[in-house]
Amino acid sequence: MIAAQPRRSALYLPASNARAIEKARTLPCDVVILDLEDAVAPDAKAEARAGAVAAVRAGGFGGRELVVRVNGLDTPWGADDLAAVGAAQPRAVLIPKVAAPADLAAARTRLPGGVALWAMIETCAAMFRLDALGSGSVSEGVEAWVMGTNDLAKEMRCRLTVERAPLMAALSLSVMAARAHGIAVLDGVFNEIADADGLARQCAQAADLGFDGKTLIHPSQVEAANAAFSPDPEAVAWARTVVAAFEAPEAAGKGVLKVDGRMVERLHFDQARRLIGVAEAIAAREAA
Repeated sequence: MIAAQPRRSALYLPASNARAIEKARTLPCDVVILDLEDAVAPDAKAEARAGAVAAVRAGGFGGRELVVRVNGLDTPWGADDLAAVGAAQPRAVLIPKVAAPADLAAARTRLPGGVALWAMIETCAAMFRLDALGSGSVSEGVEAWVMGTNDLAKEMRCRLTVERAPLMAALSLSVMAARAHGIAVLDGVFNEIADADGLARQCAQAADLGFDGKTLIHPSQVEAANAAFSPDPEAVAWARTVVAAFEAPEAAGKGVLKVDGRMVERLHFDQARRLIGVAEAIAAREAA
């Protein structure tokens, strides 16, 4: 079956908060993002960098992907962040405010092999260069895009509501560009920690749009994201039926089949295999 990396829930944590990092080792999130950028005040940047490096080297995150968001190279801290974090070798380094392929190339030259790049898509300029950013992402080893909806809304001067109507074009186009280039893509954060209903609605919206998961700002949000981006058991059961039908000897070479009274094309076979792969990867993570 197709291998899949669950990224339903990606939790941001200030890299300066050792207690929060320790707790993250026990949380059911798929990704832990240690933040050196927005969550850290200027006078705490060096301390946070040291904390991130120590956490990466200590390990203990199990099957969770460990990512470090660094400061941009146009800041006083970006180059030192990349040097220190790259030497520690987390699973990936998340680069903020990527607006052009050159931003990715500049980061890649400062990182050792074996460390993947992730990119924040959060500027108006990036929206008009999505295809170029996709090509550049493939060239520079970028595995995932992360939407920075707070920064994008600020730059647009639009209202950031639960429904996010002003951002729908940007969100949809970003998913399309990511899919066109084979890149994972995660939705932006939901700011209202106490609004469980709003979080659930926005997670459902993101899943409908095709995102792989959602970035989060509080451990209480993990459960809702995991639920929204986990395959429905009935959908997985149907996917297994579709796969079995296409893998039957009598279906060899056929592009269309009738399965339980429904017409199913080979594209549905590919979708079914991926869905099963995601479900199996989630089950394996939760079992571990």
